[in-house]
Amino acid sequence: MRIELEQRDKMKKKCAITKIFKVRKRRELLCAQAGLLCSLLLGVWSMSELLTQAGYGMIVDGGINFDAHWGRRLMALAQINETVEKNCTEPAIHEFPDDCFTNAERKSGAVLLHILAALYMFLALAIVCDDYFVTSLEKICEKLDLSEDVAGATFMAAGSSAPELFASIIGVFITHGDVGVGTIVGSAVFNILCIIGVCGIFAGQVVLLTWWAVFRDSLYYILSVVALIAFIYDGKIVWWESLVLVVMYTGYILIMKFNSTMQTFFTGKGNKNVANGNAASANELEDVKPSKAYTRGSVVMVDEIINASPPNYRFPEAGLRIMVTNHFGPKTRLRMASRLIITERQKLVQGANGVEVAVVDGKSDIENGNVPEDKPSEEEDGELTSPFTIPKGCMNKTKWLISWPLLLLLFFTIPNCSRPRWEKYFMLSFILSTVWIAVFSYFMVWMVTIIGYTLGIPDVIMGITFLAAGTSVPDCIASLIVARQGLGDMAVSNSIGSNVFDILVGLGLPWALQTMAISYGSVVMINSRGLVYSVVLLLGSVALTILGIHINKWKLDFKLGVYVLVLYAVFLCFSIMIEYNVFTFVNLPMCQEDH
Repeated sequence: MRIELEQRDKMKKKCAITKIFKVRKRRELLCAQAGLLCSLLLGVWSMSELLTQAGYGMIVDGGINFDAHWGRRLMALAQINETVEKNCTEPAIHEFPDDCFTNAERKSGAVLLHILAALYMFLALAIVCDDYFVTSLEKICEKLDLSEDVAGATFMAAGSSAPELFASIIGVFITHGDVGVGTIVGSAVFNILCIIGVCGIFAGQVVLLTWWAVFRDSLYYILSVVALIAFIYDGKIVWWESLVLVVMYTGYILIMKFNSTMQTFFTGKGNKNVANGNAASANELEDVKPSKAYTRGSVVMVDEIINASPPNYRFPEAGLRIMVTNHFGPKTRLRMASRLIITERQKLVQGANGVEVAVVDGKSDIENGNVPEDKPSEEEDGELTSPFTIPKGCMNKTKWLISWPLLLLLFFTIPNCSRPRWEKYFMLSFILSTVWIAVFSYFMVWMVTIIGYTLGIPDVIMGITFLAAGTSVPDCIASLIVARQGLGDMAVSNSIGSNVFDILVGLGLPWALQTMAISYGSVVMINSRGLVYSVVLLLGSVALTILGIHINKWKLDFKLGVYVLVLYAVFLCFSIMIEYNVFTFVNLPMCQEDH
C-alpha cells in the first residue's frame, strides 16, 4: 500500500512538472507577429528621422555636421580627456563579420533582406525553444526531482527567456556594447505593458486578477530594478555587483519554494481571500496547495490544467478541489471545474462504449462569452514540427513550408527527447539546443545591429524596441490566446514574474562570468548613459502598472489594456529622446560611414 502511494505521488508530481513545461506553441498568428514587429520598427525609424531632422541625429564621417550646441560640449569633454579621437561612438557593427552589402546598398533597399533575416531568426528561436529546449528542461527537472515551484522559477524561466539571455551574453562578450542590456530592459517593459495591454483589449471579457501572485512578483521585481539602477549608475559593473544579482535570484527561488506557505499566511487571515472572494478556511487551502504550474513559468491551457488534476480522483472530487483553491478568481475556477466534469463524464461514456469521441465544448464557450477557436490537435501539432509530414490546411501548410529548413536542420542535429526512442539523451538534447539558441541569437543580434546602423538608430534603441519585441511577441500572442479562454490572471503573473529572471540572471550571469571567471577583477562598461534613465523609466512603468491594476480593482479589462499600452508608447518615446540627447547631453552620437 505504501509503495503504491509513493508511486502515485511520483506520477502526480511528474504530471505537474510536465504541465509546467507544456506551453502553447508560440508560432500562432505568424503574420500578426511579423506585422507587429514591422510596425514597431517603422514607428521607431520615423521618430528617429524626425529627431535627425531636428538636429539630434547621427554623425556621418566623423561628425562634420554635428549640431553646434552639442559640439561645444564635446569640445569641453575633449579638453578634459585629450585621448578622445572621435566625437562619436563606434557602432557595434564593426564587432561582426563584414556584410555582403555596403551601407549605400542597404539604404537603397537591401536592408529589407536583413529585416526578413531577423524575423526568420525570431521564428528559429521560437521553434528550437518550444520543440527541443523546453522538452529537455522538463526531463532534467524530472531527473532532479524538483518541486513544481522551483522548476517553474528556474528551468522554465530559462526556457522562456533563453533568447534574451543569449542576446545579453553576445552583448557582453562579442559586441562589448549595450544591445544586450537594452534587450533585457526593453523585453521587461514589453512583457509587462504590452502583454497586459493586449490581453486587456483583445481578451473579450473582464478577468479578475489574483492579487498575491502579482504582488509577490512585482515587489521582488521592483527590488531587482532598484538594484540594477544602483549598479549601472556609475557606468560600470564590478564583480561583487554581478554576484549580488545572482544571489538575489537564489532568494527568489527560495520564495517560490515556500510560496504555498507564504500565500496561506498572507491570504488566510480572517479565513477570507479578499481579492477572490473566497471563504475557504486555512486548512482547506493547505489541503489544496495551488500548483506553480498554474501561475507562472509558462502559459498553460485550460484543458492542460484540467488534465493536470490529481489522478485517481473521481471527477466531482477533482472539480471540488479546483473550486475551493484560492489561486484563481471565482469565474475562472467555475469554468475549470465545469469543463473538468464535462470532460470526465464524456471519458466515462467513451470508456463504457469503447469508442473515442472528441470532446466538443463550443457551446459552453459561447455561453461563457468566449469565442471558440480552432485549436490544433496533438496530431496536427506534431505535423507542424515534423519536416517529413505535410500538415492539413492552407495556413498550416504555409507555416510548415516557411519553417521547413529550420525543422529539417534541427531534426537531424538535435535528438527529440519527447519521443521514447531519444528520451535517455535529454542532456545531449539540452546541450545541442543551447548551442543552436546561441547561434540563432548571434545571427539575430547581427541582423538587428545592421538594421539599426543602416536606419540610423542607436544599438540601445534597437535592443529596447525591435530586438526586445522580437523575443517577446511570441509569448504575447500565447498570453492573448490564454486570456481569451478566461485565464488572463496567469498571463499577467507570468509576464511580471519572468522579468525577474531577465534582470537577475539575464544580466547578472553574463556580467559574473566576465568579471569573475573569464577576466577576474575586470569591469563591464555601460556605454550608454541614457540606459540608466531607461531603467528608471522601467521602474516607473512597473509602479504605474501596479497602481493602475489596484485602482481598477484587480480587474483586467479594456480600460486597463489601453492604459498600459499608452504607458508603453510613452516609455518608448522618452527612451528614444533620451538616447538622442533631446533633454540633456547623455551620449555621443553613433558614428556612421556610407561605404
